[in-house]
Amino acid sequence: MNPEQMPADAGGAPRFDLDPVEVRVLGVLAEKEALTPDNYPLSLNGLTNGCNQLSSRDPVMSLGEDVVQDTLQRLIERKLVSEVTQAGARVPKYEHRMRIKWTLEQDKLALLAMLMLRGTQTAGEIRARVGRMHEFASVAEVETGLQFMIDKYPPLVARLARAPGTKEMRYAQLLSGEDAVEQQDAATNFSAAGDAPRRDRLSQVEQEVARLRAELEGLARQFEEFKKQFD
Repeated sequence: MNPEQMPADAGGAPRFDLDPVEVRVLGVLAEKEALTPDNYPLSLNGLTNGCNQLSSRDPVMSLGEDVVQDTLQRLIERKLVSEVTQAGARVPKYEHRMRIKWTLEQDKLALLAMLMLRGTQTAGEIRARVGRMHEFASVAEVETGLQFMIDKYPPLVARLARAPGTKEMRYAQLLSGEDAVEQQDAATNFSAAGDAPRRDRLSQVEQEVARLRAELEGLARQFEEFKKQFD
């Protein structure tokens, strides 16, 4: 198979099949392009550090440079990454080609990168987190950008059902394939369903505390009235 071609599902429709490390590497390249343009393209060391960040990453990874180097080679073969040799540079550097590959402007690329780096999120969560890469005026503007990528062929983003106990729709990147999204969605729903009984118990406790507080305040008032009889 031509490395640039995407595999197809049983129905013949093209699909993505990037593994989690490939998604992380691409997401970091897109993020650092926006946040630290003076240090972009990235060296292997800088890219590895970005992949292993403890903040703004879900899940947190611990990757060696050898793993990142192998991943870069696969992405280069698929025309998703380019190796750049800069004049005077002692090491090669790397840049992503997602903007060209999928015809994405910066606002769409920022949304996709956020989903790649932080996993399934609501439009409100994305807007709160993506501001350094691109400032969105409203949640509706985020949703418009996400819809653009949902409507692409093949789609880059999927809209998921609401998790139990939540009000907002969630979104996920499709670069790892629909199966990976379904597994992540099932895990999220299982976690949310497990949290529901705890939330119910907490609500009951809060109601009981409020009732006892009201009774205590009533007894305090009665005691004050009783004291006045002896003043």
